[in-house]
Amino acid sequence: MSLLTLYLIVSFVFGAIIGSFLNVCIYRIPARQSILRPRSRCQRCLTALKWYHNIPIVSWAALKGKCAYCSAPVSYRYRLVETLNAILFALFFYRFGAQAMTLVFWLLAATLLVISFIDLDHQIIPDVISLPGILVGFLCSFAIPWVSWQSSLLGILFGGGSLLLIALAYEFMTKQEGMGFGDVKLLAMLGAFLGWTSIFPIIFLGSILGTAVGIPLMLGNKAGRKLAIPFGPFLAGGALIYVYFISFWYPRMHWYGEIFKDFWTSLFS
Repeated sequence: MSLLTLYLIVSFVFGAIIGSFLNVCIYRIPARQSILRPRSRCQRCLTALKWYHNIPIVSWAALKGKCAYCSAPVSYRYRLVETLNAILFALFFYRFGAQAMTLVFWLLAATLLVISFIDLDHQIIPDVISLPGILVGFLCSFAIPWVSWQSSLLGILFGGGSLLLIALAYEFMTKQEGMGFGDVKLLAMLGAFLGWTSIFPIIFLGSILGTAVGIPLMLGNKAGRKLAIPFGPFLAGGALIYVYFISFWYPRMHWYGEIFKDFWTSLFS
């Protein structure tokens, strides 16, 4: 077994363990419950689970998706979150190796998973995650070689400002809310982590993902009712794609920065 393979296995296992904690956050944060106490328990019989009932991925399979005490079905979502986080941790280690920014991207991936599933369940993005996330993102940006502190501050401004303008424009034209302000704060957080050059690619990628999912859902909506599809998970997906595939070389495309530099200069010349 190569050293890289060993590191990837460790990353996967660690990601699955963190994913188990993310499930607690996804369930308890919207309910305004402590994420530390009490111990994990069955939602039906309220029996506290043993440690071996909470082994990520493995326990759910061993118990055949049921509670060990009352045999109530346990949602596959718990294992889905654990598996997704494990895969993301392994992918980001493979992409960036053993360095500080890998830890930053692990933190970002875990945060985005929590936000995405809460948004899917409740159509909210809790301020308790996104607002502190802006400060944390700014501090973490110092660990990313291609994101300067200036770029991070501009990312907060552009991220929150651009989506806010889109939301206000949509509301003005349609007289109804089409995008929550939670999405605005989420994009500001992403700008803090990834810098201002990430904002437009994330919006673009998120829009593509949203269109790819939204159109089939609308076509399959035989009742003809208007669907409320949260945008947060698609922004999160766009951000993860940006980090893995684009973030390293995109800021080095000098023409992108020069366009805005020339525009800014022309305004004040």
